[in-house]
Amino acid sequence: MQLKNNVTEFVLLGLTQDPVRKKIVFVIFLIFYLGILLGNSLIIVAIKTSRALGSPMYFFLFHLSVYDACFSTSIAPRMIADALLKNATISFSECMIQVFTFHFFGCLEILILVLMAVDRYVAICKPLHYTTIMTHRVCGVLMSLTWLGSCVHSSAQIFLVLSLPFCGPNVIDHYFCDLQPLLKLACTDIYVTNFLLVSNSGAICTVSFIMLVLSYALILHSLRNHSAEGRKKALSTCISHIIVVVLFFGPCIFIYTRPATTFSMDKMIAVFYTIGTPLFNPLTYSLRNAEVKNVMRMLWSKKLMPDDKR
Repeated sequence: MQLKNNVTEFVLLGLTQDPVRKKIVFVIFLIFYLGILLGNSLIIVAIKTSRALGSPMYFFLFHLSVYDACFSTSIAPRMIADALLKNATISFSECMIQVFTFHFFGCLEILILVLMAVDRYVAICKPLHYTTIMTHRVCGVLMSLTWLGSCVHSSAQIFLVLSLPFCGPNVIDHYFCDLQPLLKLACTDIYVTNFLLVSNSGAICTVSFIMLVLSYALILHSLRNHSAEGRKKALSTCISHIIVVVLFFGPCIFIYTRPATTFSMDKMIAVFYTIGTPLFNPLTYSLRNAEVKNVMRMLWSKKLMPDDKR
């Protein structure tokens, strides 16, 4: 007999239930979210307005900044607003939309990080063929494939969650709707569903991480044949990429490659990839990239020049 879905809304417990701490969460994460929007917007504007940042690396960085802003927006605004409420609830349909958008933009971010690693590998290990391999057409096709892959991934996730019956408990011990907390509430055997979800999300995280580690290992190995100045420039770029990869993939692999179990630390770990990574990415790429810093200085000086003439 198929169980009916009697749940129309879920209760989100958030990061804390303490009224004072909820106010602290509101202030801190509002600042973080505004920082995410500001930092990623600066990179988007810098790349769009400068011809100096026209290489494929900055094409991918532009899209990473867009996805970072969208990824955090799928979670942060509601989390911040819920911190002001005594009891935060989310409708069933809104919860499903959040699951879809979160995994869609999260998968896009994973795939764009892989493309950035491939771009750096070609640029450093195959410099003479870089312009013929990484053409605008190739970059456009690769971006289209990331969208297709993300659609397939997030659609599969939402299809599996919608196939589950929710007929009783509706309290989610988290600050957003995600797979593991939802599986815990399903009133049916979730072994097969959990296996499929882990195979989907876990495989994407793990395989992508292995590909990234291998690509950067090959890059670092090839730097032995470069000049001191070439090694310094390549290392500066690669280190910033590696920092982003570790910050993002470490928590993701911990959350999405295990059976349907939840730990008290899950919520804090999730903060790293839902808020931390989109916040740190602009800082990492702008502070460690001389070209981006120079363009931002030029934009800032152009903004100040009209004020000086008044």
